[in-house]
Amino acid sequence: MEGCDLSSEQSSFADIPFTARGHLGLLFYEAVCLLTCHLGRRSQAAVRPLKQAFESFPHLLPYWSELRQRFPAAKEPDQLLDATRAERRRWEQSCQVWLPIIALQKRASFTAESSASLVLAGLIEEDSGFGELFAAIQQPLAQRRPTLGLLRQLVQEGNTNFDAWNMILPLIDSGLLIATNPDAPRAEWAVRVPPPVWSALRGECAHEPLPGIRYHPPEDFSPIQELALYAKLRSQLAELVSLVEFTRVRTIAVRGLSGCPWLEILGSVAAATHRGLLVMDGQLARDENLRRLIGPVATLINAVPAFSFELGTGEVADLPSIAGYDGAVGIFATREGGLSGSLMERAVTIDLEPETPAQRLRYWQQELTSHSLEHLSPIANSFTLSGGHIRKAAKIAATHAALDGRSHILPADVRQATRALGSQRLDFLASRLEAAGNWCDLVVPASTELALRDLESRCRHRERLADLLDHDMPGGLNRGIRSLFEGPSGTGKTLAARILAAELGLDIYRVDLSAVMNKYIGETEKNLSRLLTRAEDLDVILLLDEGDSLMARRTDVKTAHDRYANLETNYLLQRLETYMGIAIITTNIGSAIDSAFRRRIDSIVRFQLPDPEERWRLWQLHLPAQHSVQPDELEVIALRYEMSGGQIRNASVQAALLALEDDQTRIAAHHLRPAIHAEYRKAGAAVPIEEISNGDTQERRLSGFLSAIS
Repeated sequence: MEGCDLSSEQSSFADIPFTARGHLGLLFYEAVCLLTCHLGRRSQAAVRPLKQAFESFPHLLPYWSELRQRFPAAKEPDQLLDATRAERRRWEQSCQVWLPIIALQKRASFTAESSASLVLAGLIEEDSGFGELFAAIQQPLAQRRPTLGLLRQLVQEGNTNFDAWNMILPLIDSGLLIATNPDAPRAEWAVRVPPPVWSALRGECAHEPLPGIRYHPPEDFSPIQELALYAKLRSQLAELVSLVEFTRVRTIAVRGLSGCPWLEILGSVAAATHRGLLVMDGQLARDENLRRLIGPVATLINAVPAFSFELGTGEVADLPSIAGYDGAVGIFATREGGLSGSLMERAVTIDLEPETPAQRLRYWQQELTSHSLEHLSPIANSFTLSGGHIRKAAKIAATHAALDGRSHILPADVRQATRALGSQRLDFLASRLEAAGNWCDLVVPASTELALRDLESRCRHRERLADLLDHDMPGGLNRGIRSLFEGPSGTGKTLAARILAAELGLDIYRVDLSAVMNKYIGETEKNLSRLLTRAEDLDVILLLDEGDSLMARRTDVKTAHDRYANLETNYLLQRLETYMGIAIITTNIGSAIDSAFRRRIDSIVRFQLPDPEERWRLWQLHLPAQHSVQPDELEVIALRYEMSGGQIRNASVQAALLALEDDQTRIAAHHLRPAIHAEYRKAGAAVPIEEISNGDTQERRLSGFLSAIS
């Protein structure tokens, strides 16, 4: 290099910190040199001194002066540019930290000229004065941002051995540059650096580098061997890291319940390769403008892009390659639906099974280190939450405990936490019922009560039962429980479901299947898929009201409606068979349920209209303790009026209202009878004729009633 003495061991950039921001600063000054050299040639062609250019663009002078101080031996702009480049390369060789632009050159195969073009386009992001300079030197074009034609001149000036177009256009193809006027001739395209890209070039790693996309640094994740997974799976993940580093595996696809620890798995694998994780919803990534930025930002911040999908039956997520990125990709998808596209050509799929109680206990221990094993074991056994949900639920439960002044969480706190999670994922598909009461509040025949208690026992031991029989049972056995409550309206089916939830300590959500059904082809299956997937994931009891609306007997296909109705029934048949939660289906018409459903049901509980004794007990339960209905009058009412439990409840409410209208605080028989008659009229039934009351008939009635209940 003529006129420059760079033999000194002390680098001219020794004071520049070894950071991404420091590196960008060096490239920034190098870009200023390129511009200054260009202005010098323009001045020379116009027979004007370079000093005049500094007078026209005074914001350039401080940059030029600083470089002259660092390289006093460089007298001409070209010499200063060569000196700056040489020292910048020397600085890069000494730097041991992550440099985004170097990563672009290595991973995206960009040249130094491509990097220079990118920084030139971003000069205005740091100093708006460059906008005036670009506008002046690009006349008659009125552009404050550099055009492709100008960038081509700047990087190719004095060097005809390469094609500048091939150096610059890949920046646009990869999303690093955006053309603001793509309808103009290519040479006149004005380009800008997207703000997220420029921030990444500066070494800024925000928690949300792109709208709706979260960045997790490597230190957020535990080493693979510390994950609460099966030992075999941890070994497989450790081997997977080697395959990723040798590029034998391009995509890691994790499939399971939406609350499974997929984020931890993908994050730990990424951290093992010294990368962070860039997490986004797969639907969000379909935005073309956003998708173009994912690859460049992931490359610049040294992160693995990870897409999550909640797919329904028949849905397929297409996964094309990511422009501006050449590395591993993480995918999470629920168990239904399919994955396709070029990203799946070198993919490894990990199917995650639901966590065992021991694994769940480990998750609780990791989140609640101050809690003893005795406190957490019952919670781990009672709530079949996935690992990802345990992470969230533990924090919420600890907050509820702190509000009560307790240091240890209780099952009630966990129930509140799962309720909070459920409100985010289930409320628009189902409505939560209050889980309350106990079996003493339910008046049903002994056979029905026995069936309900058997169902409770099976729900309590469903995991242990599946473990005991799974390997020996043909076809296997999962932890799901499917029960059918059938019987006339008002006989206590919904109340029994609420009591079951209270006894198990779980929340219960009611779904009206008629609301889930959609007239558009395939939408009903998608609604059902989302509903069942989220319910089993959150460990809630799902109450499918009026199940006969979708589980009715399949018919011969005579019309298109018949064909699609049968498809919906077939889907629900298959999905319920693999369902891993507790589902209760109610119906008023048990004979209408398809026989194929009945074969897949684990428990059938039959409800029936109450007999006189049961009606008497129901009246006792529903009337307030301070009523004035005489015992013999109540016995006569229970004997004469054949009503369901729901009707008795309604009549009790109506009788209380009539008492209030009479300014009385106690319900009397003359309030009760009009209320009963109103219930009969609502049902379209005839009210039994009142018999003439005399001693003999009264005695016979009471005798008959007593013999009926004895």
